[in-house]
Amino acid sequence: MGLERIKAILIKEFKQVFRDPRMKTVIFITPLVQIILFGYAANKDINYIPTAILDRDNTVESRELLRRFTFSGYFVPKEYIKTQEEQNMILDKGTASVVLHIDRGFGRNLNANKDAQVQVVVDGSDSNTAMIIMGYANTVIGEYDAYVMKQRAASAGFTAPVPQVDLRDRPWFNGNLISKNYYLPGVIATIVTMMSLLLTAMAIVKEKEIGTMEQLTVSPLKPIELIIGKLLPFAIIALTQIVLITTLAVLWFHLPLRGSLLLLLFCTCIYLFTTLGIGLFISTISATQQEAMMSVFLFFMPTMLLSGFAYPIANMPQIIQWSTFLNPLRYFMVVIRSIFLKGVGIDVIWTQLLPLVAIGIAVIILSAMKFRKSMA
Repeated sequence: MGLERIKAILIKEFKQVFRDPRMKTVIFITPLVQIILFGYAANKDINYIPTAILDRDNTVESRELLRRFTFSGYFVPKEYIKTQEEQNMILDKGTASVVLHIDRGFGRNLNANKDAQVQVVVDGSDSNTAMIIMGYANTVIGEYDAYVMKQRAASAGFTAPVPQVDLRDRPWFNGNLISKNYYLPGVIATIVTMMSLLLTAMAIVKEKEIGTMEQLTVSPLKPIELIIGKLLPFAIIALTQIVLITTLAVLWFHLPLRGSLLLLLFCTCIYLFTTLGIGLFISTISATQQEAMMSVFLFFMPTMLLSGFAYPIANMPQIIQWSTFLNPLRYFMVVIRSIFLKGVGIDVIWTQLLPLVAIGIAVIILSAMKFRKSMA
């Protein structure tokens, strides 16, 4: 294998990539824009819930309960309504996500030591958001219920403290349970996946379209030299991208990087075996750049959906869970989140790296064989 020939291909690829100013924007600016957009958009924390209030009781007790909702920091009163028809109209229009409905007799029942009911009507079109809102509402009502019980006990002359179970929760790795800290490492993994696939798949096809592939075929270059010379520039570009977007995520969004940056780059190199190999395979079976681009997107979407990026793999059907073991992004997603949030070392994540190495070797061999056939 001639290092000088590989070096010549390497220089040619870098010149070809950076000759077009638009490619510099795609390679270096687009990932930064994506991490900023995803950093603000990929956030499941709900801190603003537009709320409508339908208080037909209008007593001290009902106003106290509504005050607790308002001062919880989540429920923001937008409208005060008087009828059921207004409630239905508000939910249909989407101007409020939840309606707090307190009917007549709420305060009277509490004062008579009877059960009092309050209705929380939630827009369930977004089931995840609705579940979070219901969790907040149950917390507020539970605190109010405990407050009422203490008041009734004090008025009845019971001064002895009532024993309670004191729950002390302690989340590890993401103490404040910020969803952004969970999603941003996954966003970094998906950006590196997409960019490395796209750049590699377009490289060989572009040579075919402009007619220089035949010249490379008849040159003294060996197939392995051409493969290395073609893939190495995009591996370097991908590593540069992950450093840039990681730096931005840490400095701009304060994403914790508790592990080693060198370990992150090492694991990324292993992962790039698979993405670059798949990109090479797509380039050999595609005749045009448009075909290669469509093939990349057809491969990328199911890969992302089955990686555990947004949806837990454990909730998927059993046969789908088995298929995810062939998905390299699944393993890299675990690796990158473990390095960022847990600060683990290779002694912990090696179980994820082993299947990643096996898949990478298999993909590279298959792609190289297909590439040699296309050159023959």
